[in-house]
Amino acid sequence: MTIEGFQRTIDETYGERDAQRGLDRTFMWLVEEIGELARALRSESHERKVEEFSDVLAWLTTTASLAGVDMSEAAARFTHGCPKCDASPCECGRRRE
Repeated sequence: MTIEGFQRTIDETYGERDAQRGLDRTFMWLVEEIGELARALRSESHERKVEEFSDVLAWLTTTASLAGVDMSEAAARFTHGCPKCDASPCECGRRRE
């Protein structure tokens, strides 16, 4: 699935409900899901981690949609690697040494 396709699927599935909830409350759900991911990373099974990562991705995507952000545009910042130094792997830290 592409980023565009994922965002479209999330919008079709949850967009109306998310719009009624609004950006601020949707963002709060995203933050709650990040907390659940943090807990899963510490002690849960691989399946639980996959579930929590997918929840965070879905809530991040719906929050982006409500904010008018295309997730493929956001991802494109990393097309050449690090958006600051355009290198992959990132050379930002190496330049300071």
